[in-house]
Amino acid sequence: MSGNRAAARISLASLRAHKRRFVGTFFAVLLGVAFLGGTLVMGDTLRASFDTMFGNATSGTDAVVRSADAITTPDDGAGSREPVATSLARDLKRVDGVAAAEPSIQGAGQLVGKDGDAVGGQGPPTLAGNWITDEELGAYQLADGRAPRAPGEAVINRGAAKTGDLDIGDSTVLRTPQPVKIKIVGIATFGGEDGMGQVTFTGLTQEDAERYLTAKPGQAASIQVRAGPDVSQDELVKRLEPVLPGGIEAITGQESAEENLDQISGAFLTMFTALLLVFAGVALLVATFSIHNTFAIVVAQRTRENALLRALGAARRQVMAGALTEAAVVGVAASLAGLLGGIGLAAGLQALFRAVGFPFPEGDLVISALSLLLPLVVGVVVCMGSALAPALRAGRTAPLAALRETAVDHSGASRARTLTGAVLGAVGVGVTVLGVLADTPSVMLTAIGSVLTLAAFVVVGPVASSLAVRALSGPLGSLRGVTGALAGRNALRSPKRTAATATALMIGVSVVSLFTVFAASLKATMNETVSRTFAGDVAVSVPAFGGGGSGLSPGLAPALDKLPQVDTALGLGRGVAKVDGSGRQLTVTDPAALSGVLNLGDVEGNFTGLGKSGIAVSASEAAKHHWRLGSTTQLTFTDGQRQSFTVRAVYEEKDLAGEYIITREAWAPHRAQDADSLVAVSFKDDEAASDGKEAVEKVAMNWGNPEVQTRDEWAESSAGGIDMMLTLVYALLALAVLIALLGIANTLTLAVHERTRELGLLRAVGQTQAQLRAMVRWESVLVAAFGTLGGLGLGGFLGWALVKAAVNSGDGAFALPPQQLAVVGLVGVAAGALAAWRPARRAARLDVLRAIATE
Repeated sequence: MSGNRAAARISLASLRAHKRRFVGTFFAVLLGVAFLGGTLVMGDTLRASFDTMFGNATSGTDAVVRSADAITTPDDGAGSREPVATSLARDLKRVDGVAAAEPSIQGAGQLVGKDGDAVGGQGPPTLAGNWITDEELGAYQLADGRAPRAPGEAVINRGAAKTGDLDIGDSTVLRTPQPVKIKIVGIATFGGEDGMGQVTFTGLTQEDAERYLTAKPGQAASIQVRAGPDVSQDELVKRLEPVLPGGIEAITGQESAEENLDQISGAFLTMFTALLLVFAGVALLVATFSIHNTFAIVVAQRTRENALLRALGAARRQVMAGALTEAAVVGVAASLAGLLGGIGLAAGLQALFRAVGFPFPEGDLVISALSLLLPLVVGVVVCMGSALAPALRAGRTAPLAALRETAVDHSGASRARTLTGAVLGAVGVGVTVLGVLADTPSVMLTAIGSVLTLAAFVVVGPVASSLAVRALSGPLGSLRGVTGALAGRNALRSPKRTAATATALMIGVSVVSLFTVFAASLKATMNETVSRTFAGDVAVSVPAFGGGGSGLSPGLAPALDKLPQVDTALGLGRGVAKVDGSGRQLTVTDPAALSGVLNLGDVEGNFTGLGKSGIAVSASEAAKHHWRLGSTTQLTFTDGQRQSFTVRAVYEEKDLAGEYIITREAWAPHRAQDADSLVAVSFKDDEAASDGKEAVEKVAMNWGNPEVQTRDEWAESSAGGIDMMLTLVYALLALAVLIALLGIANTLTLAVHERTRELGLLRAVGQTQAQLRAMVRWESVLVAAFGTLGGLGLGGFLGWALVKAAVNSGDGAFALPPQQLAVVGLVGVAAGALAAWRPARRAARLDVLRAIATE
């Protein structure tokens, strides 16, 4: 036991004497833990802030009466419900224990800002509804102005007012989707905040809401109920149930608030936190390689020291314990510092979101026990785990090693390593390709193959580094002479060390490359889809990213169709129904005119005779349900009505047309708020495209001024969300690349220390300071180039696999963006040169005589 304490004391003394050796390791752990801790704290804070905001907003609603059944589609987790009669509110008011009951009419309504651009709609919904007059019952509370009392008056939430530069007294347009002129008479808050996240809200009079947001007057989405004194929410629901019609249910206000919170913020927060955790994991994985390399080098440099300890009687476990003690001290210190950094990062992000206008609710930082313990444990475990193999190697040091120089590292030439890496790589690539080329591409199988492929790269890294560095350093020797040749030999001196250093950068570059390739492929897929299926000349559309806008008025297409320049103008709307029991989206249009603006591929049957009971389905859906022409299927609409439809057409191309198509006549009896998501316009043969587009824009201005785009412009705007995603990914991955650079810098610093005598001899025989600096820099560039090229190759392959497995059942277009990948490659190599700046400067400052005298 005393031996273990002595070994620990020696290790701590060595750590104090050689603190610089672990600077890179310390910061690698600190950054990884800070990212993880900041993510957890930010997630807890946002979740608590949203909980508080929704609690404040809905505190006066004790019960919600609504339709019991909801039709949920894969694209709409919230679902669509049958409306309830507004007259039900009068019956509920007579129930004992009810203090207030008001109908809540909800629909889509997008405000137009002072500059003529739509407010919101890029993801979160843009809502409109009736202004609930009971101050305690309404979710929105007046902050300024008054409630709407006359037709055309409206209250908007403060967040929408700021975004659209709108104020009380201003007049603007509300797309419902029918453009409605409104005058703003009030500004409202939601739970004390500017709004419900990025959701916009416009409150109208009940008459206006019924007129513009419902299919017919007298319908509401739900009835909001407030309880009287001493009546609990559960008790209120029990009292309401006996008077409710069939198919109508009552839930507590707490249950309704939790549902709304989950729909608005729950899924988003889960995705947001998961995304940050993924990148925190990448950063920690990169840190693991950097930490392992540092301890491996330190142990190699201490071979004689450890051998002397063994010769003096230290047991293997004591030497190993000493090495692990160093790792534990570094890990604990760096993790504690990382925790503080994580809390600071969360506070900084919160301030940043507020400064740039990102509408997260305000609130104090929430720091849970998990947010403190998990990053601390992960940081220590990563550090200890990374040091375990070097510590075991230190424990195996033979006492006789004190009498000889450290052996040359031949790890790169290991046949067992080469064979293991080759087999693992073959299995990984095979599983990945199998997941891609299967009849039904499997993302899970592809992911497993990708992990195995990455592991193969790590295993075979020392072997590959020898070959790659030789190939890369060949031209360098010709260009830079002896300096370049020496840099290449230094990089080849320890293939295992070179590979471990480069692997950290390779992982960061491969993830960057993967997302770059995936984003480019998604854009190519969209462009290919539009080119293949869109036969029109211009598209009038709502925002493509998220589809949160109100849509287009169904009256726009007929108005455009009357233009002399237009051959066909066709609106494509969206409906919802259960098809054979499953919620699905329907395309609502005039099928007979589809061929003029869309290419549907091979078509069986025809679209001219659908009428009120016919339906057209895609070939893939027909095959799935074993339908053919003449087959019948049952549709259940949101109003509760059921109807049998006959399959009268089967078409091949479904990307723009959707899976199911019905006529407007068939949809009209069941519609709620009718809207088109796209109006496709084709011009007459002798009409110039520019003249036709200008004519369409003039008419569109009278319908809420929606976007009018050519085919290419529409395809490009559809990919706008991808660029936003890629920018966020690059920002998050910058941390992983920074940790990799710290690893390269730390490795070079330790290598300079290890080669002190050698560098002194080089200076003694005539090497200048500039040549010495260049030699160290070029060594770093060679290591970075190896890691960057490996990352580009791995990222390109995994990007191809992800595209083929995840996009459109393997039909996604694969695209390698040469310019973006070239930039990634240049940044990786340049970063290697930057990482060598301090080690090269330190090497050049060595005192020649002292360096030569160093053992």
